[in-house]
Amino acid sequence: MTGTDRAGGGQAGGPRGAEEPGGRPLLLGVRHHGPGSARAVRAALDAVRPGVVLVEGPPEADALIPLAADEDMRPPVALLAHAVDEPGRSAFWPLAEFSPEWVALRWALEHDVPARFIDLPATHTLAWRAADDHTDDEADAHVTGRDPGDRTGSAAPDVRADPLAALAAAAGHDDPERWWEDVIEHRGPGEGDVLAPFTALEEAMTALRGTDGGEDDGEAGGEGGEWGVADARDLVREAHMRLQVRAAQREFAQGVAVVCGAWHVPALRRRATVAADRALVKGLPRTKVEMTWVPWTHRRLSRAGGYGAGIESPGWYGHLFAAVDRPVERWLTKVAGLLREEDRIVSPAHVIEAARLAETLAVIRGRPLPGLSETTEAVRAVMCDGSDVPLALVHDRLVVGDVLGEVPAGAPAVPLQRDLTRTQRRLRLRPEPAERELELDLRKETDAHRSRLLHRLRLLGVGWGEPVAARSTGTFRETWRLRWEPELSVRVAEAGVWGTTVLSAATARAEADAVTAQGLAEVTALAERCLLAELPDALSPVMRILADRAALDTDVGHLAQALPALVRSLRYGDVRGTDTGALAEVAAGLAERVFVGLPAACAALDADAAEEMRGHVDAVHTAVGLLGDAPAPGRGDLGPRWRAVLRTLSARDAVPGIVRGRAVRLLLDGGELAPDEAARLMGLVLSPGTPPTDAAAWIEGFVGGGSGGGMLLLHDDRLLALVDAWLTGVPADAFTDVLPLLRRTFSAFEPGVRRSLGELVRRGPEARGSVTTAGSGIPGFATGLDTERADAVLPVVRLLLGRDPEPYDNDLVGVDA
Repeated sequence: MTGTDRAGGGQAGGPRGAEEPGGRPLLLGVRHHGPGSARAVRAALDAVRPGVVLVEGPPEADALIPLAADEDMRPPVALLAHAVDEPGRSAFWPLAEFSPEWVALRWALEHDVPARFIDLPATHTLAWRAADDHTDDEADAHVTGRDPGDRTGSAAPDVRADPLAALAAAAGHDDPERWWEDVIEHRGPGEGDVLAPFTALEEAMTALRGTDGGEDDGEAGGEGGEWGVADARDLVREAHMRLQVRAAQREFAQGVAVVCGAWHVPALRRRATVAADRALVKGLPRTKVEMTWVPWTHRRLSRAGGYGAGIESPGWYGHLFAAVDRPVERWLTKVAGLLREEDRIVSPAHVIEAARLAETLAVIRGRPLPGLSETTEAVRAVMCDGSDVPLALVHDRLVVGDVLGEVPAGAPAVPLQRDLTRTQRRLRLRPEPAERELELDLRKETDAHRSRLLHRLRLLGVGWGEPVAARSTGTFRETWRLRWEPELSVRVAEAGVWGTTVLSAATARAEADAVTAQGLAEVTALAERCLLAELPDALSPVMRILADRAALDTDVGHLAQALPALVRSLRYGDVRGTDTGALAEVAAGLAERVFVGLPAACAALDADAAEEMRGHVDAVHTAVGLLGDAPAPGRGDLGPRWRAVLRTLSARDAVPGIVRGRAVRLLLDGGELAPDEAARLMGLVLSPGTPPTDAAAWIEGFVGGGSGGGMLLLHDDRLLALVDAWLTGVPADAFTDVLPLLRRTFSAFEPGVRRSLGELVRRGPEARGSVTTAGSGIPGFATGLDTERADAVLPVVRLLLGRDPEPYDNDLVGVDA
């Protein structure tokens, strides 16, 4: 179904034969995904009762047509074709309930009439894609079902890209969508001749394509000439369709009805010779393809590019198609229900008044019925009090909508897709188009299996779920953001080359990724993902590759980047009951090599490299803290050895100031350095003999980087006094050099901390004293410790820490026993 073919449509009318005079087939030109066209097609087919229904679409899908009658098939759905040897090369043909092609297929199935697809086979269109330069226009054309020739280089790009706009302009309208609604969508069933609108649109399209529709000299035409606005690939597609129509005419005496985009109708009417048509389709590239039905969504229909169809308001169109009468009133009732669910006050009187306003606007604008623009303006004025905020919700939920189609279980699918579907059903994890968050407790069996499935799919490149920061800091919980997109069906088909089940495919993919990984950090991250996905068969080869890479890599930065992922893997392996002995051994060995090489690697670094190294130091410190002080097999205690490395870094003048400052801060926070000693080291660094830029870098390492350094200065008057005295003594010519670094350091503090520090500095060193002394004047600091108030908090603290609470007064603490 083509995007430019959206310019077509039909109405209703009186009965005629299934073929027009002269034995010509009945051509029903439509606008794809147009409810008016869909109603008109149904009325025309009811009237003429053809012997066969031919529909624009890939012939490989003929065997899938009977599934459209399955009770489990619910549009929107799409035909998916993908190359067998390259599943990522694919094309979709989306169909909604209000698509004329879907209505034609359903009519044929309900009346036991054969139905066939007659467009160029997907085996050629996908091979064309492989041969193309893969321009955006070509890719969009095939994956959305638009005409492959919908390119700006055609002879008449405006007409070819949007025939509706040309017709609307000829009718004196500047809005093609509104013109189409007035002419087609707002005509009710039974209004006039069922075939008259199809005849009128054929005449219009014939004029747009620059031909009189009569017989020609037998040549199907090359580019340009009589068919100047047609694309070369249009000509090939239309030649193939003419051949299929002729074959159907020979086979079915009762007559042939063709449902296709109105743009193609003049071409199908032409009396080109069979030889000329066969010459056009001869020698086309081919590739082996597979086809199936896949679920689609209204949101995807609303997108003009990518996997969309360019229908701006699929929810509105679906409503127009389904509403048998009073569509505006029924629509406004839906809107009112949605707004009430969002706790907005909307009464029946609002609905009545909005309907009246929409009708009035339609009369003023000379429209036969209120359209989407009139109803939207009425909703904004009456139900939303003129606000666009609730109106955006109406547009998102109703005008577009999150409707997700369904396909029957018997639809063809790659084995991996069938396994995924079975697993989703077993875990009660239904794919949904709306984004939602899923909280998992890994101590529960079902949640643990859900986590493994989502991690395995991520490893396969199927991004159904993305992990987000959990509300709990423990390792027993995960939070995922889930959203099923139609193109994930393509990703699943692509991943099918790795295996027939999610487990086997993820295992094979992990092993392959480990071999092709570019760096050590990639392998360690992959090991972590194998643990999260519980892939024991993949973890062993990944660990072998990891050990080999770690032994050969001499870059301390690479080793430091790899260590945190290994440590996280150990924690998650413990949660999932996985044997992580080999992982612990590699992590300990990696940590030891970092300890040995880090002091030398920190020497003679420029500013950017020093900042990066500070990040490595933080990462290693966190990793060692997670590993704990437990001795590694044959390697001794890691904690004390790391603290010795930090002492070495803090004392070496060759180490950049930002790294030295961070080493001092980490030792101070860990209780390995007395406050007096930290103040002494800061005093040495901030002495007049140290270059101002080096001193500023040391301060950045000590209090910057989101380490809570602002609170440290706020509560330790000695450190604040040292920084204050140094800053006021920086020479004017050096101040501009250190200002950017200091501004970055202090801007990271919380606003309240910055205000309190500013107040302390404003008071001056004489009046300031310590923030813990009486009369400091800083909000929140009293003259001394209030032990009575502190004791009242202790029971709650014990509860939070999981300790047995002591008896306390409920009224005092403010919690229930």
